[in-house]
Amino acid sequence: MRPGGVGRVVGETAGVAVAALCLWAVALRLWDLPHAGVQLSLIPVAVAVFPLRRRWPDAALLVLAVLTGAASVVGPITAAAAYTVAIGTARPRHRVRLLGGASALTMASATAAAPSIGPGPATYGLELGLAMAVTALVVPGLAGTVSGQQTRLLQALRERGDAAERARRSADSEARIHERSRIAAEMHDLVGHRLSLISLHAGGLELALGTADPELREEAVLVRRTTRDAMRELRQALGVLGPLGQDTGPDAFTDATGTRADIEALLARSRDGGIAVRLEWSGPDLDVRPAQVRRAVHRVVRESLTNVHRYAAASHVTVAVEHDDQAVRVTVRNGASAVSAGVRPGAGTGRGLPGLRERVELLGGTFETGALPSGGFQVVAAVPAEPADAVTRNPGAGDTAVSPPDGTGPAALPHGPRTAGTLMFGLGAAALWVVMTLAVSMVYGQPRGAAPPPQPRLGMTYQELKGVFDSPAVRAAADGHEPPRPARTAGCVYPAAGPGPRPGAFTITRYCFDTAQRLISIDRFTVPSVRDAPPWETP
Repeated sequence: MRPGGVGRVVGETAGVAVAALCLWAVALRLWDLPHAGVQLSLIPVAVAVFPLRRRWPDAALLVLAVLTGAASVVGPITAAAAYTVAIGTARPRHRVRLLGGASALTMASATAAAPSIGPGPATYGLELGLAMAVTALVVPGLAGTVSGQQTRLLQALRERGDAAERARRSADSEARIHERSRIAAEMHDLVGHRLSLISLHAGGLELALGTADPELREEAVLVRRTTRDAMRELRQALGVLGPLGQDTGPDAFTDATGTRADIEALLARSRDGGIAVRLEWSGPDLDVRPAQVRRAVHRVVRESLTNVHRYAAASHVTVAVEHDDQAVRVTVRNGASAVSAGVRPGAGTGRGLPGLRERVELLGGTFETGALPSGGFQVVAAVPAEPADAVTRNPGAGDTAVSPPDGTGPAALPHGPRTAGTLMFGLGAAALWVVMTLAVSMVYGQPRGAAPPPQPRLGMTYQELKGVFDSPAVRAAADGHEPPRPARTAGCVYPAAGPGPRPGAFTITRYCFDTAQRLISIDRFTVPSVRDAPPWETP
């Protein structure tokens, strides 16, 4: 386990131990917790079981559920374990069975332990077990389920985003390789053609000299052989970048490629395809510029118009070429357009724009693309009029993309959400502790163990008769209607009377005591009730 992981386990264990001790102290002070020493001794046992919830989650939770039923002060520890176990349990049925079984164990354990170390009667123990099952298992389990599902969903989204990013990088890399292959083919056609001319002229010079000048003839032979070797080495070097001869056929580059006539021909073909396109040309023609510049201009316009045909066939397109002594700037802009019927968005290979960027940046230019506020799209490329022999590449546009290390990059969570999540977890745990305390107080706050007063019986003393008090009104009502008092009677007590067996009468109970204040007689008799009459009414 990593050092950070050990510190986290220690911190979590210490936190739940403090929460359990606080609950024990509150219960001891407010509700006269029965068998407080036994319940306190079970807290270290639960604390020892708590770290095992990650390795043996089911067994640890069931053991803590039994301990929670026996000692409710273990509830905070069980709640934290239930939350963690629910997060790590991906199968819904298994999670439901586990939480349900743990809740049943808690209620059974509380009912069994109530007479000995619990609140008293078994019914009180069942109430306590039900309260602890809800607050220590069900509610934390539901919270952990939601948190676990959210975590797994975010992880799946991150993996999907990473896969899409890797696919995009792979497509960009493939597009760059494809573009380099095309550039290699162009270099082969251009340089190879020039070398072939040199070799041809050297061979003619060799035949023309013949025996007239052997020294010059040998030099001509040397030039021809060197040209042939250079041609072979060029093929070998360019063959590394990709297969040659890809730009053949009707789209093969010529000396007129990239000139105004060539661009107008591209636009004419687009108009034939139903695209409303116009050309804005500023500056002289490009026939005086190097072939790589003209080819880059041709590729930018051709690829941009291809994208318009694919994605915005009903829009208006403007192709602007600005040519001066420093650079050639090409802008292709199209307006907003609904997707045409039968056109599927994203049907392209994704290589076009990355390939154009590769070609333009190899020449030392800049390439920008982006959506317009009006809903259209724009491609802007600026190529130097006279590219340098060696071009310094932008480090940000390298061929390879390095994946971010663990804990950094797009997949890592920023510190803000982590802090907010920790704060919300702390507030939720505190609220659950309060609810658990209130649930325990509802059980322990009830009067328990108070026996009902004993029924009066002969031989009891007056002090043993709880709640029996003499009523002067009842004594007065009994006068003349009571039976004779027993012998040895020292005095009688007439408590409040109850209703009689019939209307207009009530029953009086008389308790007679001897000189030792011992009950010697319990008599019950009925006397008529006195009807209330107005003061002016005569009897």
